[in-house]
Amino acid sequence: MGTANHAQLPLEFSLAPIAAIDKLLKKVGWTIDDVELWEINEAFASVALLAIDHLKLDVNKVNIFGGACALGHPIGCSGTRIVLTLITALQRTGAKKGIAAICIGGGEATAIAIELNL
Repeated sequence: MGTANHAQLPLEFSLAPIAAIDKLLKKVGWTIDDVELWEINEAFASVALLAIDHLKLDVNKVNIFGGACALGHPIGCSGTRIVLTLITALQRTGAKKGIAAICIGGGEATAIAIELNL
């Protein structure tokens, strides 16, 4: 469906995915309620927790397989792990719309909206 990026001060890296998600929602014309599942990177657990708090996400829709704290944070392929985990979660639950977000480091983040046509 689309992607969005955001950059800000490196000290505030953990908040960058929130801004990337906000930009993405506007870009694809979705609201928080349209998103059935979320996969938010947990290089640091605070990243997902801050997104849940700031965006008022339903915790039952976020990282339903445990996120990086449970599944791992593989060097060089975290983005792939996050996107594939989201797609798998969408398929297994019968959901169609999901967003994956990741902080990149240095205050940057990216988010991707995925819609399955099953």
